[in-house]
Amino acid sequence: MLESLKEEVFQANLELKRQNVVIYTWGNVSGITEDRKYMVIKPSGIAYEKMKAEDMVVVELETGKVADGKWNPSSDTETHLVLYRHFPTLRGVVHTHSTYAVSFAQAGKAIKALGTTHADYFYGDIPCTRALREEEVKEAYERNTGNVIVECIEELKLDPLAVPGIIVKNHGPFAYGNSPAKAVENAVVLEKAAEMAFRTLLLNPNASMEQYILDKHYFRKHGKNAYYGQKSQ
Repeated sequence: MLESLKEEVFQANLELKRQNVVIYTWGNVSGITEDRKYMVIKPSGIAYEKMKAEDMVVVELETGKVADGKWNPSSDTETHLVLYRHFPTLRGVVHTHSTYAVSFAQAGKAIKALGTTHADYFYGDIPCTRALREEEVKEAYERNTGNVIVECIEELKLDPLAVPGIIVKNHGPFAYGNSPAKAVENAVVLEKAAEMAFRTLLLNPNASMEQYILDKHYFRKHGKNAYYGQKSQ
């Protein structure tokens, strides 16, 4: 089980590089075992081109202790752990510093749902959290980053699989999904949605989309009445 998840998480991390949403050693992907006892995550500061599946680090979900691996886990490990502990539907988490999403984070603005491309993946605006307070940064910074994400999701009463991404003010985007691969896909789409929103708002700062258009495009791909794609035989 752990070996297959290591391979899955490894390939998901490489996909971030292939999709040009990370450079150098920026960004990380994690996945969680079916019994939700262990998280597998990218090692800290290891170049993507030098990584192998066996370099992925196994961390105990409950304690945060390394259970297997020769490297230190990602510096964002505590953030990932907080999200898995709070949201049992999540099976993959991604963090990047992708350019347009970070631009919204630095501006402290949500990525507005302005078109159908956004609506195909995110059922509404992609929110921006509040800024971390000074004491939250000085003590348990990564854990508190996870806590402000949870706080924002719960305050807005969001389903994290219906709005599978968020931006942390002054920091950057986190995305999630029902697998590491799906979390990566959501991270890539989040960046593209941010780019489209940025360009749209330059052309028309008052741009918007009607709720019925959002509903149509989201629910034709999600939920019991979805009809996009092919039915399994």
